This record gives sequence, C-alpha cells and structure tokens, in this order.
Amino acid sequence: MNERLLQLRTQELDLSQKEFGNKLGITSAAISRYESGNRKLPESIILSICRIFRVNYYWLTEGQLPIFTGTPENVVDEIAEDYNLDEIDKKIIQKYLELDSEHLQILKDYLKCIFT
Repeated sequence: MNERLLQLRTQELDLSQKEFGNKLGITSAAISRYESGNRKLPESIILSICRIFRVNYYWLTEGQLPIFTGTPENVVDEIAEDYNLDEIDKKIIQKYLELDSEHLQILKDYLKCIFT
C-alpha cells in the first residue's frame, strides 16, 4: 500500500509531501513514514485519502483498478467539495433538504429574522 500511496501522490496528483499532508491534516513527516513503509497507514487516513482525492478504497488497499472513483454520489457531496465544507456542514444541508414544507417554512422565517 505504501507504494500505491507514493504513486498516488507523485504520479497521479503531482503533490509534494507537504501539500498532500496539508490536505489530510497531517505532517509531511507522517506522509514520508507511510510512503516508506516505516509506519502502517491508519484506516482513518485511508478513508480521508479516498474521500478527499476520490480514490478507490480497493485500489489503495488492495491494488484493484480503477485508481479513482467517479463523481460525488450526491449533490451535497459536490457542494461540500466545492465549498470545502466539513461533515457538520454536510449534515446541516442534508437535514435542511429533508424537512417537510411546514418545518422548512418555520426555519426560513427564523433565518429571515436573523439576517434582516
């Protein structure tokens, strides 16, 4: 897996260890240890890599092609990616979209009071 991580960063994404690490919220030293095989890549980092860079989990962990997954599965994921939203932001948007018309109107009225 360490070789695929190195391939992903250098050949597919063309990022330095620092740039790659910054996007994942970890240091370039940590990236270096993962790529060299000196440290095992934690599942949480694997999942972050797959989410942030749209990498196929099975490619990263087992070498099964394709390297990248398709586009975001839904509109909320696409919005979150475009606006760099975190999981809480995504949940807010999802729950807003799931509201029935009565509760939606109550929330809109409340937000109007706040913003006007």
